[in-house]
Amino acid sequence: MSPTVMNESTSLAQIEPHSTAPGYIKIVGALKLLLKEKEFNAITWAEIARTAGVNEALIYKYFHDKRNLLYKVLRQFLEKYVAQVEEELKVTSGALNKLRKAIWAHFNAYSQDRIFAKILVLEVRNYPDYFKSETYELVKHWADGILEIIEEGVSNGEIRSDISSRHLRRMILGGIEHLCLPEIIFGREFSPDTLTEELCEFIFHGITRSVEEKTDGGAGRE
Repeated sequence: MSPTVMNESTSLAQIEPHSTAPGYIKIVGALKLLLKEKEFNAITWAEIARTAGVNEALIYKYFHDKRNLLYKVLRQFLEKYVAQVEEELKVTSGALNKLRKAIWAHFNAYSQDRIFAKILVLEVRNYPDYFKSETYELVKHWADGILEIIEEGVSNGEIRSDISSRHLRRMILGGIEHLCLPEIIFGREFSPDTLTEELCEFIFHGITRSVEEKTDGGAGRE
């Protein structure tokens, strides 16, 4: 991955110095806590203030509205996640190995932090203004990093040059979300290792049978 995503997208702490203020931290923590029990639309301004132990005016001062608070909570998760994965990719060689690492990290983030998964997959995309937010810019930078890995693979011969790199990126990111979406919705456990292996098998090798399998006979054998 080229220059780090974190360098391309200014961190939340740089944009908002008050993000380290005790009241700000309490408000963010309150929303995370409430999201464990309720859908975002069911959470009220008053509940957030009561859970955080602050007055509603302070929430307005820092976030202006509830959706902006949601975006800031997501951004905190994304900054930590992206920075960690980028460090791991720096010591990973080969485009396919990097893709496998990035895919596993994505599954693992969803598995380990269901609030992050719930916000990114189920909540923020309901709002058109999310796609104009600084938080979405960070998501786009991360997706650009996946594209760069694919293009690296095309350049070094690991990945075919006769397929669309952008479409492949969409398949990877879409595949990640659709494979774990039911588990996120219904709160079920899933294995990042297993889903990574399955998705990489589909992407790296396709669904056609190998020559060896065909010579063994038994088309359609399970």
